[in-house]
Amino acid sequence: MAVHGQFTPVEKRVLSIQSHVCSGYVGNRASTFPLQLLGWDVDVVNTVQFSNHTGYGRWGGYRNSAEVLRDVLDSMAQNKILAQAHILTGYVPGAEALAVVIDVVRKARKENPDLVYLLDPVMGDQGKVYVAPDVIPIYRDMLNLADIITPNAFEVELLTGVRITSLSTLHTALKLLHTTHNLPHVIISSLSLPPFALPSTPPSSSSDPLLYCISSTLLPTSPPTLRVHAITFPEIPGYFSGVGDLFSALILAHFSAPSSPTTYVSSSALPPTMDRLARAAELAVASVQAILIRTQQAASGTEGTDDELDAKDLERRVKRMRARELRLIQSKREIEDPPVVYRAVPVAFDALDGVGPAGETR
Repeated sequence: MAVHGQFTPVEKRVLSIQSHVCSGYVGNRASTFPLQLLGWDVDVVNTVQFSNHTGYGRWGGYRNSAEVLRDVLDSMAQNKILAQAHILTGYVPGAEALAVVIDVVRKARKENPDLVYLLDPVMGDQGKVYVAPDVIPIYRDMLNLADIITPNAFEVELLTGVRITSLSTLHTALKLLHTTHNLPHVIISSLSLPPFALPSTPPSSSSDPLLYCISSTLLPTSPPTLRVHAITFPEIPGYFSGVGDLFSALILAHFSAPSSPTTYVSSSALPPTMDRLARAAELAVASVQAILIRTQQAASGTEGTDDELDAKDLERRVKRMRARELRLIQSKREIEDPPVVYRAVPVAFDALDGVGPAGETR
């Protein structure tokens, strides 16, 4: 129930600060519909306003300045509509705009120590950085504000300086994230490792390459330990935009509150080796895979990715991007009731040697 125009902490209400496109599904457009389907009110602040995502090679619009973002958020605060118990942030264009986000999160945390902040540190993918160089150290500094982060593998490497090529280097990167920045929860949305590097339970003999989703929770043991799970799933071929934004929204929805009686499992009801983060990852992966399969099927017959041909013929690229927009609306059922096929499997790591309970080196 709202009191004096403010939202009580128990309400399923989230402040989502991300990009916006008029057509297609990335940023807030990829996040809002799934969150609302799962019973959340979503207060949206757009960091950019584009006609379509930049993968088209042609777009119009603008990036909101730090001043515009601050004006929007300050006005929300003055009207007592900036009291959400959950914050989700994605793509933010530049260091000055990120400073505004940091200020908002700190103020929200001061007002509500139980705030849940999910940070998706959108910086790049597959070896390509698409933010300014001065943004990366700011994201590193933001890690200690977050409760959950959802980077892809390349972003983990940017944040930690560790190239993930094995189980050992994965362990090192997770330890750095948890202990250097006192991060409670980390989810690596997609990670490619050599076959059999991690527990694998694929339900079929698919010939597609396998990817891993890694969930990791820092346990308050002495010394601290990690509870890590891996979900193995087949990579769905094709170029898709907005997948990380969709995934982060689903993680927040399933982790933070009962999304629906059929999907939510309380901590007390989970098996001893499972936790809410791993369960949220199972549900998120299930919905995302189903949406990608539907999107791929809808785009069948469209020409495949070919950077050289795209460079010669922009209309070819635009047509391909239009065909591969996520089929979110058509996947309502799979969002509300995720068809879980790929299960979270525990990954055993040793205790974090030499690390104090607050995440500080002894």
